[in-house]
Amino acid sequence: MRSNTPAGRRYVRRFWPTMFAYVAALFFAVWAIKTWQPEGVLLVALSILPALPIIAVIGVIGLYIVEETDEFIRARVVQGMLIGMGFMLAVASAWGFLEDGGVVPHAPAYWAFILWCVGWGIAQCVQSLRDRMAGDGA
Repeated sequence: MRSNTPAGRRYVRRFWPTMFAYVAALFFAVWAIKTWQPEGVLLVALSILPALPIIAVIGVIGLYIVEETDEFIRARVVQGMLIGMGFMLAVASAWGFLEDGGVVPHAPAYWAFILWCVGWGIAQCVQSLRDRMAGDGA
C-alpha cells in the first residue's frame, strides 16, 4: 500500500497501532484461556478479544478508501481488494468442499481475513510489477 499521499500516511499511522493491538490481544487471550481456563462470559470475552482489532483494521482500511483523493491509487487499492476477495472466496469454497469430503481438516473461519489480505497483497504486487513493466512507474 502506498503511503506517499496524506491519506496513505494516515492509513499507516492508524494501521500499525491497530495491528500491534491485535498481536497483544491474541497473545493475551491465548495465554489467559490456557492459564485461567475460564468459562461462560469470560471465555466468550477472551475468545472474541483478538477479533476486535481486526474489525478495527477493516475500519481503518475503509477510512483510507474514503479519504484517498487520488482516484488512480484508490481504484488500484479497490481492484486489489476485489482480487483478494475473489482469492479468499475461491480458496474458502474449494476448502469447504474438500472438508465436506473428508479430504482436509476443518479450518477456522478467521483464516478468511488472512486469505483476503494475502490475495490483496499479491494483487498489489502484481499491479505494481505490471505498471513498472509498462513504464508507468506508478
